[in-house]
Amino acid sequence: MDIIVIVIAIAVVAVLAAGGLVVGSRRRKQVPPPPPAPRTPAEPQVGEEAGEPGDEQRRTIEEVDLPGEPEAAAGTVVAEPPPPAAPELEVPAPAAGRLVRLRARLARSQNSLGKGLLGLLSREHLDEDTWEEIEDTLLTADVGVQPTQELVERLRERVKVLGTRTPEELRALLREELLALVGTEADRTLDTAESVGPEGAEVPGIVLVVGVNGTGKTTTTGKLARVLVADGKSVVLGAADTFRAAAADQLQTWGERVGARTVRGPEGGDPASVAYDAVKEAIDEGADVALIDTAGRLHTKTGLMDELGKVKRVVEKHGPVGEVLLVLDATTGQNGLVQARVFAEVVDITGLVLTKLDGTAKGGIVIAVQRELGVPVKLVGLGEGADDLAPFEPEAFVDALIGD
Repeated sequence: MDIIVIVIAIAVVAVLAAGGLVVGSRRRKQVPPPPPAPRTPAEPQVGEEAGEPGDEQRRTIEEVDLPGEPEAAAGTVVAEPPPPAAPELEVPAPAAGRLVRLRARLARSQNSLGKGLLGLLSREHLDEDTWEEIEDTLLTADVGVQPTQELVERLRERVKVLGTRTPEELRALLREELLALVGTEADRTLDTAESVGPEGAEVPGIVLVVGVNGTGKTTTTGKLARVLVADGKSVVLGAADTFRAAAADQLQTWGERVGARTVRGPEGGDPASVAYDAVKEAIDEGADVALIDTAGRLHTKTGLMDELGKVKRVVEKHGPVGEVLLVLDATTGQNGLVQARVFAEVVDITGLVLTKLDGTAKGGIVIAVQRELGVPVKLVGLGEGADDLAPFEPEAFVDALIGD
């Protein structure tokens, strides 16, 4: 009996022990991991006071230690890095001889006129039909009615006297007559000389650039600044085209490239006020030239044209205007002549700028517009490049017309 009791007791103990192991195992699986140890606050730096945990996260950027640099005291401001260096100013190509360098570009668009005339003049028999073709060729090139008639009459006389007509003789003849029409005696230099103002003070050369929007007026003003800088002059630009969005930004960008400061006003502001301020700034800075981009005007709007006259009158309170340059788009042909007439009635045009001359075969517009206004073409635009505005040289122009 005692043996049975002992066996039963051992069995009960064994069962209980096994159950405890199972329960212990389950409990161990369900026990969550212990929480992470609290983060030890950083040691206070020199000049700091110890704070609560997490204070280091609230330190300002000025207090954070920069890698590889000495520790800075709390509250000190780390010096900002210096601003990037200004880009190098561009050095424009010399203005003298530009048209000669750009002659090939001009010749590509104008050769049809010269080749057409030479081909007609080289015919064995120059009858009336041939002379009419010569006349049509000149009119198509926008030479103008009166200049065309004069040229044809001169060519008739010269060819009749010449008798035999070798290609060399014809080329020399045509070159001579075209040069006579274009004109070689006119003064085509830009008047940017200093003058004396009403109060006896020296005033820089004042140049106004006028024209209809779309002719490339603002771009021409920027390119003209490069021409003047290339000639060694200091320039202040006046962004008086306040009615066209981004015109002032465009002009300022041109100026920054060559170191010319731009004076501007609020969009939609008074153009005359901006022009006046620009000349005043040029006087104060001792600049050589004040170059003003006036607001583009529709030649059919009397009120707008009158305001252009106001710009000139206001600027002249500082001193005389040396140049008023009218910008014309060479591709507009006879419409450009209409614009020119109206502008000439409002302000005294002293010179012409023909843009996009490389994009048209109507180079005769040079002859026609000079004859119409009695003022010379002083500059021509021959492309989209920054240095594609060239002083006009009659010989280079005619040589491009008739080719080599």
